Amino acid sequence: MRRASLPRFPLRTLACAAMASAVLSGCINLAPAYETPTSPVPQALPSGGASGANAAAPLDVSWRDFFVDKRLQGVIELALANNRDLRVAALNIERARAQYGIARAGLFPTVEAGAGGSRSRTPGSLSTSGEARISSQYSADLGMTAYELDLFGRVRNLSESALQSYFQTEETRRSTQISLVASVATAWLQLAADEQRLALARSTLESQRKSFDLIQRSHALGSQSGLALAQSQSTVDAARADAAAFDSLVEQDRNALTLLVGTTPPAELLPTTATAEAAQLLVPPAGLSSSVLQQRPDVRAAEHALRASNADIGAARAAFFPRIALTASAGTASSTLSGLFTSGSKAWSFAPSVSVPIFDGGANRSNLKVAEAQQKIQLATYEKTVQTAFREVADALAERRTLAERLDAQRSLLGATSRSFELSQSLFRSGATSFLDVLDAQRAHYAAQQTLIGLQLTEQTNRLTIYRTLGGGWSEGSDGKG
Repeated sequence: MRRASLPRFPLRTLACAAMASAVLSGCINLAPAYETPTSPVPQALPSGGASGANAAAPLDVSWRDFFVDKRLQGVIELALANNRDLRVAALNIERARAQYGIARAGLFPTVEAGAGGSRSRTPGSLSTSGEARISSQYSADLGMTAYELDLFGRVRNLSESALQSYFQTEETRRSTQISLVASVATAWLQLAADEQRLALARSTLESQRKSFDLIQRSHALGSQSGLALAQSQSTVDAARADAAAFDSLVEQDRNALTLLVGTTPPAELLPTTATAEAAQLLVPPAGLSSSVLQQRPDVRAAEHALRASNADIGAARAAFFPRIALTASAGTASSTLSGLFTSGSKAWSFAPSVSVPIFDGGANRSNLKVAEAQQKIQLATYEKTVQTAFREVADALAERRTLAERLDAQRSLLGATSRSFELSQSLFRSGATSFLDVLDAQRAHYAAQQTLIGLQLTEQTNRLTIYRTLGGGWSEGSDGKG
């Protein structure tokens, strides 16, 4: 008995046809030549104007090095592991990667193996011999179905569009991480500031209560008027309201931080009322090129979207040209199962087809107009993203230029109100002034303390804003934890 063997010539013909189709594919690319758009912003970033600032480029500093407070680092790590928005962004990358795989698969032939068999009975009234006949047919083959020869780059441009969309999703995920790190740090600093405000309000309330008790005893002895007693009572009530309001704000701040982190942060990672600098001061050196903004993930995402729309134009243009599709198979066929792989059983088929667009009611032309309009939209979106990035950096640096002076002035004002409050108390005890002067001095001193806490928060968040707007907060790593 002869050893069964696969027929060689038809399979070799099929392989050659597949190789030829791969070589011919993508001979012409009808997509417009891509050029990076000119940035519609000044060539240099504004000067930071802060002497002694660290001139290291924020892009070169990871967030772990930027934030110096270990508790804040721990909270950010928790957020990167548990935040749902970041988790969704990572899953979007997986989806975009799979979509690119689907689009790229169109560049290659789909080869399938198949085997089948059938038996049928023909009654004698229908057979030529007048007798009933039973027929059998068995086959085994390899084949490809309707593989498109990508002569005009339609499939290749669709694959490129999917690839750029995948890159865009990756950059969006990075942008989401930077925003998350910034939001967590801002919420943490806000909680620290409100904790300070609450402590100040409670301290002021305790002081006001002591003053009220003294005036109440003096009023009982007849040495203080009812007006002074009522004024003192008003300051106690105002301090009580402030303490209650800041107590509510602190709870809201904790809730906001918990939402951002995705889980309840441990108490040891929360800020205390005595906060030091939480982040470094990184200000770009004078004359730094605005081209660094092109490294921001949101700008890079906008450029990938522009590249994808460019490829979509190529795919839309290719629709005006003929499509050539190949369908082929090679294998064996026999009327008996045992004869499938015997000599002389080889079978093959080759069926190329050409589809030429003649009339489509203007659909192809409309699709091209849609693609061209989308490309212009993405170009405008890219330019707006660059302009927004420049404005964010410029605003942060403009605020930085005056912060040192504002803090110095506020500290000086705080010292002046403190002295004024002490002097008014001394004059009141000696009977040289009314209690109303003491109240005015106390209110001014309390307001100066609250304003200083707010300015210190502004200074810390400004450091964070400069770092974020220059694209900091991301360093490469497969774990995605910065």
